[in-house]
Formats: sequence, C-alpha cells, structure tokens
Amino acid sequence: MRERTAVVAIGGNALIKDAAHISLADQYAALGETSRHIAQILSSGWKVAIGHGNGPQVGYALRRSELAAEELPIEPLDVCGADTQGWIGYFLQQNLYNSLRATNIQSQPVTVITQVEVDSKDPAFQNPSKPIGAFMDKDLAMRRCAEGWSVMEDSGRGWRRTVPSPIPQRIIEEEAITTLIATGAVVITVGGGGIPVVRDTDGALHGISAVIDKDLSCALLANKIGAEALILCTGVEKIALHFGKPDQVWLDHLTLDQARQYLAEGTHFAQGSMAPKIQAAIRYLEQGGARAIITSIQNMQRALNGDAGTHITHR
Repeated sequence: MRERTAVVAIGGNALIKDAAHISLADQYAALGETSRHIAQILSSGWKVAIGHGNGPQVGYALRRSELAAEELPIEPLDVCGADTQGWIGYFLQQNLYNSLRATNIQSQPVTVITQVEVDSKDPAFQNPSKPIGAFMDKDLAMRRCAEGWSVMEDSGRGWRRTVPSPIPQRIIEEEAITTLIATGAVVITVGGGGIPVVRDTDGALHGISAVIDKDLSCALLANKIGAEALILCTGVEKIALHFGKPDQVWLDHLTLDQARQYLAEGTHFAQGSMAPKIQAAIRYLEQGGARAIITSIQNMQRALNGDAGTHITHR
C-alpha cells in the first residue's frame, strides 16, 4: 500500500457541537469522535498532519484573563494562542492514541507547538476581521464595542469579537514537522493557524497580537510537506452555490479557475465560514498542490476515495 500524506484542517465544530456543549469534557468527547474518523484515514494508508481551529477557545481564554485582571496578569493574544494549542493538542493527541490503539495502528500522535511568521506590515493589522470567542447578541456586542473591542456580525449566526488576521508566510517548525511525519507520526500542528510571530531587524522572533486563519496555515503546511491532499473540514458534506436558497446547487467538483471565479463574485461563500476554505484551497493549488477537498469530518474517508465532498483540482 503506497503511503501518501494528507493535511486535515478541522474547525470549531470538531470541538464545540453547539452552545450547550462548551465544557472541556464536551470538547474532549467531540475530539474523540474526530479521532476515530482520522484513524480510518490512517488505516487506509495515509500519513496525516492535523491543523485545528481555536477561535472560540482563544476568546474564552481572553475573557477569563480579563475577568481575573485585578489579581493576575493579562494574557496577550499570542500567549492565548499558545495556551490553547497546548491543551487542544493534548486532548486530540490522547484521543488519537486511544483510537489508534483500538485499531492496532502503529502511529505515534505528537503535538508541535507551532509558530507561524507573518509580515508586521500586513494590512490586516489595520483592519481586524477574524472572529474569535463566543457569539453575542447585538446589544452585548455594542457594549463590548464601547469598551474598545472590534466586533462584527458573523455569517448570520450572531456577533463576535474580531482581531487582526495576517497572511501566514512561514512555518517556523517546518523542518521538525517534516521529520516527524517521515517517521510515521501523526502530527498535530499549526493549531489555530499557529502562534503569530514577526521577525525584527536582527532576525529574532517576537509574538504579535493577531490570529492566523487555520485553513490558510494548513494550506501552507500542505505545500511545504508535499501533501497529496488538503482536507478542509466543515459542517456539511460538500459546498453549494446559493447555499440555503431555493436555487441551491451542490458542488462535487470545481476547477481552480471556477473556484477563483465563484470567490471573486462574492455572493456564494460567506466570509465568516466558507470563503476562507475556498481561499485556502486556491492558495494550496496555486503553490503546486494536487487536490483540495471540502467536506465534513464524518465523510473524510469517503471523500479521499472520491465518494463525497467537493473536490477542487487544477482541471
């Protein structure tokens, strides 16, 4: 069986199913389900690297820090990213260990706390647009705005806090990740898009207050390690044009040119949900990737077999 490599990007629905299940125990259980589906991919001969979202979790960490500010130092945003990378990685790593053990797969899950370099002059720092944290109603959002937050309405689902989201330029731990994958390890990396860092004039790295889109970082990772597939997980089996409308059309396949066209039209894919996945798929293919797949966690294995998901390829 020929071994190929896939990068799997799992989002918030892999950790938080709904507003009633936000406890750490609930998130651990949700990652248990995700791990069983990843084990299926490994059992079919794929090597796997996993990136995950952390938007709600970073938001919670920031809020806890704010509430405790009278007694404890405030956690900067980059530290919140590192913090959540650690415990989400731990939850996923342990669940994967248990799932792989149950299916007799001899792969070692390992978490790499990952830094991702961004450009300090990225325009995103002048336009905070990345939603993090819990959803709010408009009244609460307006109160938070008066307190100095940037807020936005997120794809019809409610209001959320927003922070800068610069484009990922370089994965600092790329060499170590590549080495681990070559040994057969299941690598959990670029958590939350990676901890954003910038380089000073002497070449030293420093954390910066931002959040990187995890789908874009996973696309960058997939290109750097030569992955044959980039799987961008979402809440539906495949994407659609005119989603939720009477003229909705499900898409089994898009060419790179079609993906560019539909994204440019600006009416098909919401900025807070599907647009970043299309952008990531385009960047992956433009940098030499072979196949990007957008599908649900439950359908990853079927999608790799060509039986589910939206496949985006060069032709």
